[in-house]
Amino acid sequence: MTDTTRPPVPKGAENLAKQGIDVLISTLHNSADPAFRRYAAYLLGNARTPLAIRPLIEAFGDLDKSVRQQAMLSLVATGKAATEPLADAMKDPKWETRYRAAEALGKLADEKAIKPLVQGLRDNRDHVRYMAAKGLTDLKDSTAIDPLIILLKDDNRFVRTMAVRALSAIGGENAKTALRDALANENDEKVKEAMNEALK
Repeated sequence: MTDTTRPPVPKGAENLAKQGIDVLISTLHNSADPAFRRYAAYLLGNARTPLAIRPLIEAFGDLDKSVRQQAMLSLVATGKAATEPLADAMKDPKWETRYRAAEALGKLADEKAIKPLVQGLRDNRDHVRYMAAKGLTDLKDSTAIDPLIILLKDDNRFVRTMAVRALSAIGGENAKTALRDALANENDEKVKEAMNEALK
């Protein structure tokens, strides 16, 4: 069962599904039409081949957001074979690549995703910290508690809120104590609301 949502088939791309991996990769990298690139990314995900992993990760740098999103979903559809390449992508200079890699790692729910996601909590880009925390919400691993506690003081309120949700999902007395302490110093009403909900 695939995790991808089938995008509309672009006019003129009806035969793309019958093409081999090389043609799909070439379309993903070289087509001037983002709809073609997105559809090629979708088809590469359905192919479930390790040959598609690197080209799909490279598509995280695409100028079109829908292509980046589809590449992420297709990597999730590829399965756990994508975990290590995605972990490597967490070191990419482009924050957009790190962001989508963190998103995919969270959805893969692979134990090997925990370490790169924990490292992502210290990323210099708030988007990446947010997505790493979100991924750890689903993985519920206790080794993430201390790094998530640090994020309760993050400058970005969305990052703080996601750290709260992750800590709530993981649970445990250390997480609750940290949330109570952070609540006493939190000024943002939305973050406080999340903290109160987590402490129920």
